Amino acid sequence: MRYFSKLVGENIFLSPINIDDLEQYTAWLNDLSITINLGNASTPISLASEKEFLEKLTREGHNYAIVLKENETLIGNCSLFNINPIHRTAETGIFIGDEKHRGKGYGTEAMMLLLAYGFKVLNLNNIMLKVFSFNQRAIKSYEKAGFRVIGRRSQAYQVNGKYYDEVFMEILAQDFRSTLLDDVLP
Repeated sequence: MRYFSKLVGENIFLSPINIDDLEQYTAWLNDLSITINLGNASTPISLASEKEFLEKLTREGHNYAIVLKENETLIGNCSLFNINPIHRTAETGIFIGDEKHRGKGYGTEAMMLLLAYGFKVLNLNNIMLKVFSFNQRAIKSYEKAGFRVIGRRSQAYQVNGKYYDEVFMEILAQDFRSTLLDDVLP
């Protein structure tokens, strides 16, 4: 078995990361259409460095492969990180790899599963993320999941001779509305 369905949605499930997907992740993290949105477009990723990074992700934290239910195809990755159990805060991040899987709601569904897990299982209260102002598709997806803009760092990212803001967004447990995971939780 390649993937294990930790959190199950309608079209996708979140699985612990599989180190055997090393080449796919390396290809994605060298794809300018992905890395420009992640803020690491200027960093070449080798198989060796990605293997080291994936091994770390598989050992610690809440890092998940996003997998299509219909054919168990890996389409991306999402995480909860910088978790502070005392203050009940965390950060999140996500990407959908192949262009053909973007714009179909998979990212929003994965984020909703991750939020349900964070609020209902990990007992978090505040989950935040950062996104660049030019990434309007992501911002709309995050807003659909319930995030709201809480601030921005002006002109924090320069690419192609232009400056863009880093937008900070958050969602609180009291504002999260979803029945996801309710069927498996007491």
